[in-house]
Amino acid sequence: MSLSVRESGSQSLLVDFGRERSRALGVPVGGAADRAALALGNALVGNAPHTVALEVALAGPVLEALHPTACAIFGAPFQSTVNGRSLNPGMTFQLDPGDVLRVGGTAAGARAYLCVAGGFEANEVLGSRSALEPLRAGTVLTCAASRCEPRGFPFAWLGEAYLSPPFSAGEGDQCLRTLDGPQRDWFIDDLFFTQTYDVLPASNRMGVRFRGASLARRPGELVSEAVAPGAVQVTNDGLPVVLGADGQTIGGYPKVAHVIRADLDRLAQLRPGDRVRFVRVSSAEAEDAARERAALLRGWLIRLAIAERRPVFG
Repeated sequence: MSLSVRESGSQSLLVDFGRERSRALGVPVGGAADRAALALGNALVGNAPHTVALEVALAGPVLEALHPTACAIFGAPFQSTVNGRSLNPGMTFQLDPGDVLRVGGTAAGARAYLCVAGGFEANEVLGSRSALEPLRAGTVLTCAASRCEPRGFPFAWLGEAYLSPPFSAGEGDQCLRTLDGPQRDWFIDDLFFTQTYDVLPASNRMGVRFRGASLARRPGELVSEAVAPGAVQVTNDGLPVVLGADGQTIGGYPKVAHVIRADLDRLAQLRPGDRVRFVRVSSAEAEDAARERAALLRGWLIRLAIAERRPVFG
């Protein structure tokens, strides 16, 4: 045994990279909403990028250590403590038997990943160990005993020097880059790309909902067709919903745009009240952004893999 769950938090979930090959069965991808944060947090404790970790959202859990455990929390800068002592975001830390880890809230971003050396044990379903329901109080999260020395990144979380886009949308606004969706021509103007939206509290892992001026479109019904994370569906009230990691596999709402792969992790870090603008880019620009982001992430993972002070098991 390793960590006993005293309080579960708002939406704590064991995740890996999800079920990418099960969409034909109608099963969402699932897994980590912010894959880069999961990969980097795992690298800090010597794990492979897809190793099972605990995703926390907006308000995290309270956990008690049952044996020595090497940990890192990476992603949004959650205010976390061990026995009341504050932790620095993006740094590894050691839990000893009886220690109580409290993952509080975050003033920026929405999600982070509690990674432990060796990862958490979980049953495999359809090729993934991602849980199908949130964590519950009283659960015991199992992992190997391990120890570590402190190490971390020169930036505290992915909003600094990693997720920032190469352009500014205006003071306080965030940007999501998009390609035109398959039903772009259903919409009579470019209002979707010219206004600023507010993220609504009804957002979750299935989709991020936005408030703004309603989009006008030509009349008509769409036969349900395949959709994927990043698809921007426009509901009957004229407002967009961007599908997330747990989004469905088919949908009947017209899609005005699709968030590019390079910005899907940024989508996962949006929180209620954030102001967002959608920026149209070309297919070539989307491909370049994906390559640049993958190369940057790969570089950090290599540095961590060859660095000293990796965790010791036992």
